[in-house]
Amino acid sequence: MTDAKKPVDVALIGAGIMSATLGAMIKQLEPSWTIQIYEALGDVALESSNPWNNAGTGHSALCELNYTPERSDGTIDTSSAVKVNEQFQVSRQFWSFLVAEGALPQPDAFINSTPHMSFVWGEKNVEYLRKRHEALREHPLFQGLEFSTDASVIRSWAPVLIPGRAKGQPIAATRIAAGTDVDFGSLTRLLLTYLQGEGAILEVDHRVTNLTKLADGAWRVALRKQVGGTPTTVDARFVFVGAGGGALHLLQKSGIDEIKGFGGFPVSGEFLRCDDPAIVGKHQAKVYGKAAVGSPPMSVPHLDTRVVDGQASLMFGPYAGFSPKFLKHGSMFDLFASIRAHNLYPMIRAGLANLSLVKYLVGQLAASKQTKFEALREFMPDADPKDWYRITAGQRVQVIKKDRKKGGVLQFGTEVITAGDGTIAGLLGASPGASTAVPIMLSVLERCFPDRIAAWKPRLNAMIPTYGDDLSSDERRAASTIGATAEALHIHA
Repeated sequence: MTDAKKPVDVALIGAGIMSATLGAMIKQLEPSWTIQIYEALGDVALESSNPWNNAGTGHSALCELNYTPERSDGTIDTSSAVKVNEQFQVSRQFWSFLVAEGALPQPDAFINSTPHMSFVWGEKNVEYLRKRHEALREHPLFQGLEFSTDASVIRSWAPVLIPGRAKGQPIAATRIAAGTDVDFGSLTRLLLTYLQGEGAILEVDHRVTNLTKLADGAWRVALRKQVGGTPTTVDARFVFVGAGGGALHLLQKSGIDEIKGFGGFPVSGEFLRCDDPAIVGKHQAKVYGKAAVGSPPMSVPHLDTRVVDGQASLMFGPYAGFSPKFLKHGSMFDLFASIRAHNLYPMIRAGLANLSLVKYLVGQLAASKQTKFEALREFMPDADPKDWYRITAGQRVQVIKKDRKKGGVLQFGTEVITAGDGTIAGLLGASPGASTAVPIMLSVLERCFPDRIAAWKPRLNAMIPTYGDDLSSDERRAASTIGATAEALHIHA
């Protein structure tokens, strides 16, 4: 363990995709900086970054309908979809750069070509999808978006969606062939291997128990080895808390003013999984549906091809549940331990404003196995229960924050928290999460090291050619950038 009298330059708490991404970016920008990473569990990427915990995807808003809500006047709001897609393109650029630099191996170790589809049924939903297609098909980031209401065409795209379906049922689908599936567990391990090869130190089985600001501006990180060992400390000039659901507790312990008013609401979940090669081979796509009326964005059903460690499987869900844990390997007291005087009122107000979410969760908890399986059959009418088994997803902790008008609001995105002096930062929240790790970490760098950004800019532009630009407004550059990263990452339409 490092001598506490000699601070490390960077301490990363949590060995997931966020810490791994930030560490890789810092190592590219400041190769001489010392980096140490602390993980409470016995290996890396076991919580939110694990692909079976609902991070193995690649959100790019090509098919996720919750990013394109219908306005009251019937038009489609595409702003969130464009933002998320552009953020994903930034992540792809950085991965492409690391592959070219030799910092990452062949890209098929973490990313695979997987068409992205949206699929709906019912006249109203078909009309919605038609309008969404019209709103997006000419956009530079959504080139190649196809639309069809023809069952034979849809069957050619995703064969399992049609057999057994009632003839005459109104259906529609959109498809982009050049979508991807990302194994963020594998990507995390590869990034951390690169960092260790460059001198970073990774300590697993080390839980951070406290964060204390020192007089010289550094942070004292209190550590406890999970099995045996005595408590110890390390001092760091900069700390990033990328501990997933554990980030709120640690940022609260740091005592920074910026965390005041923030709370969290945990949501657990389940998926159905199929590994039968004969069935998996019939469905090679990521297919998103439309959330039921009154259901939260997190409930959008999807039937996904997942490629994990080179092996393809199918996964359907999510089915929501509830646990007061903030981490899959967390404590039943996590929710209660997060309550403070400064966040109690925002949490109460957010709860009262989201009673529909409570109703949804209760309904999901009360649903029978048969009822849950029928949700899969809405996508895949011929699905057989014997071919599928249940897996438990990771914990999501949705952000609750103060709001001047409402007192408190529940948000379904991510929130970067940084201290005023830039010496500590952390990430709260969930989706789209891992897919937008690179732009999120860029914001951490910009907010915590504003005096270095100008000097870093040439290197940042080498790492991310469109850094500082609006890719979505330039059709030619968007096409060339997407094409270049697709080629570098071996993505094929």
